[in-house]
Amino acid sequence: MNYGIIRVAAASLKLKVANPSYNKEEIKKVIDNAVAEGVRVLVTPELSVTGYTCADLFFTSALQQASDEALLEIAAYTEGKNICVIVGVPIVCNSKLYNCAVVIVDGAVVSIIPKQNIANYNEFYEKRWFASGSGINAPLFEKYDCSIFGNQLINLGGGAVLGVELCEDLWVTEPPSNKLALEGANIIVNLSASDEYVAKAEYRRSLVANQSARCIAAYVYAGASVYESTTDLVFSGATIIAENGAIIAEGKRFQRENVLTVADVDVEKLNTLRRKNMSFGNSSDEGFFLLDAELENDDNDLKYRCVDPHPFVPADDEKRRERCEEIFSIQAAGLAKRLEHVGSKGCVIGISGGLDSTLALLVSVEAMKLLGKPMSDIIGITMPGFGTTDRTYNNALDLMKSLGVTVKEISIKDACVQHFKDIEHNPDVKDITYENTQARERTQILFDIANKTGCLLVGTGDLSEMAMGWCTYNGDHMSMYGVNASVPKTLVRYLVKYVAEISDEKTRAILLDVLDTPVSPELLPPDENGEIAQKTEDNIGPYELHDFFLYHFIRFGYDKEKLSVLAQKAFDGAYDKATVEKWLTVFIRRFFISQFKRSCVPDGPKVGSVSLSPRGDWRMPSDASFDDFI
Repeated sequence: MNYGIIRVAAASLKLKVANPSYNKEEIKKVIDNAVAEGVRVLVTPELSVTGYTCADLFFTSALQQASDEALLEIAAYTEGKNICVIVGVPIVCNSKLYNCAVVIVDGAVVSIIPKQNIANYNEFYEKRWFASGSGINAPLFEKYDCSIFGNQLINLGGGAVLGVELCEDLWVTEPPSNKLALEGANIIVNLSASDEYVAKAEYRRSLVANQSARCIAAYVYAGASVYESTTDLVFSGATIIAENGAIIAEGKRFQRENVLTVADVDVEKLNTLRRKNMSFGNSSDEGFFLLDAELENDDNDLKYRCVDPHPFVPADDEKRRERCEEIFSIQAAGLAKRLEHVGSKGCVIGISGGLDSTLALLVSVEAMKLLGKPMSDIIGITMPGFGTTDRTYNNALDLMKSLGVTVKEISIKDACVQHFKDIEHNPDVKDITYENTQARERTQILFDIANKTGCLLVGTGDLSEMAMGWCTYNGDHMSMYGVNASVPKTLVRYLVKYVAEISDEKTRAILLDVLDTPVSPELLPPDENGEIAQKTEDNIGPYELHDFFLYHFIRFGYDKEKLSVLAQKAFDGAYDKATVEKWLTVFIRRFFISQFKRSCVPDGPKVGSVSLSPRGDWRMPSDASFDDFI
């Protein structure tokens, strides 16, 4: 299986300026290296056959003839290699010289695309030699047995469609790739000869990343190497591969050997994102030929696909801190607006000593700061029950006192015992009724106190719990505003840690202990040592796995097989295949049967690209079948 993935590569090459005979051999070497790595699309730099810096030698018949011969030899060399190779060649058409990208598949030249935007400023003066290919379509062009010269797309099969632009095309106000993307190209390649000077490399990287994001495409950039002429300029051989805004592979610059930068591009992901983005229903209103040049791409081992095990949480410390700061600000701003709008006197929150309620309390404190209200307007209520341990009980009380909120303690034990009598339930039977009775009793207390005090009940449940249905319907499932509604469990932990790091010493110590506490609803009695016996992840599986499944299922619609393969790659060494597939099946079943809970959730702020709000990002029948998904 290829899992909707195709392997691409950008090459920077050793060359001799104006020596196609030498350059073709280096191109053949890099083709061999790419084939050995299972690459299906190989991109070389601008004018890679001749060198970019040939200057007036481009006018000579000797260089043109040598270039033509080298191109035909390179094309023949690809026969039977199951690879698409794009090389840079100067080509004469209708007595004009064009700077072209030539697409080669299985021994044949299938497409010639001339550069549209000719750089002619500062150190560049390409108009001295080359005409613009903008608007040119010459379907009867028969040089190299190629019938098309001009704008075109190449269908590589398996949902991969190739579009080509050259160097300056990327830097202009309206890059050709915009139109190529609208017409279906999801892999944009750029043959480039961008010289180096201070700070240009980072700007180039940002252009590549941003264009891949704008086009919802992969962008494969191959730059001219240090072997170009150094008369006035130095080239670095930059090679960059980006996918939907993220740079997924980058080669080292200023190398004196051939560089091959390889990445596995997920075209299924890109196509799914495009289907969700209605802007891609528009047409570019410009004629494009679509050529079929399908490659065999039956399998992919994901060797060059980096799969992040924690897609909601940036791995870089500084980026993670910035992400947490922004999300925390979104949560607090959302709550502050709602409190202000309804004229609430303050907040009511149930504090358990666990992660979710801790984060909701911290957000509420920040919202009060934004509104200029005293912390005492927050009513924190701890409601010990049959499963409450000393650790969580003390952390709940200590945190509320440390933050200066109004503290209330209401035991739910007697009320639950009475309720068991009323409904004729044996309290020794510790089943779902035993557990949910406690959750609903707590919710009743919270709503009633909110009504009594004129305050807003702040919900604490997070995105992961809603995905798994790990909440009591009309119990902790319900509130007046859910500040954690689109925050996954793996991220909740880092948000609490972020606040801990900027808190006073006393509050920090409490928060760090909360972080160290096992995730549990504490609805079943503690063990003989008074420790938490009911651990959520023992029951429904690791949250880091479920958050991984959630992200990729909602964002990209992957099927079970692909979710499993990606998870095995991401969590290699942590979970084996059997474990991944066990909890993946649990995830799919629970996700489907829990939609009825998500169909009526309270309002809450969206903070990331994945949200399950029935009013926004996710709309699903509550009785949809999961049979074809497992």
